[in-house]
Amino acid sequence: MAATLDYLTTLDDERFHAIYEFLSQDGFGPLDSEVAAALKFRPQAIRKLPLAKRAKTGRSIIMRKKNAELAYELLGGYLFRKDKDLITEFLDAAGIEHDDGMIDSDELPKADDLPKIVATLDGAHDADDVTIYMAICAQTWPEVEQFDALWRERAAARS
Repeated sequence: MAATLDYLTTLDDERFHAIYEFLSQDGFGPLDSEVAAALKFRPQAIRKLPLAKRAKTGRSIIMRKKNAELAYELLGGYLFRKDKDLITEFLDAAGIEHDDGMIDSDELPKADDLPKIVATLDGAHDADDVTIYMAICAQTWPEVEQFDALWRERAAARS
């Protein structure tokens, strides 16, 4: 399973709902079109269901379909919207070229620098958001095995 899918399995319903709600706009959740299709609702009618139910159904759709790209987009969209500085600070510290958080380079972060960078991020950002970003990085740069170990250790410590 991809790192972002694995990460979603570590979240309790409350945390996933908070992410889902944060990404909601004008009464629609980020996966509501998929939820509406799965439940055979018209897209506009989906708003009649409580957001918590839509979030739970959306999460089950991602997991059932093993849709790593959708998990990646959901978590990446959440971080980009909530705390883009976390992303840009990591990329700057890791020496990865980017345009306001959008990666411009094929260069890999150096694994030796990761503990120091993560410790700095933890001091300035929500620790769970840093863990989310480590899972995203594990999927972005699977060659850097330390990302996978980092997010897994952090998620296990949270439990």
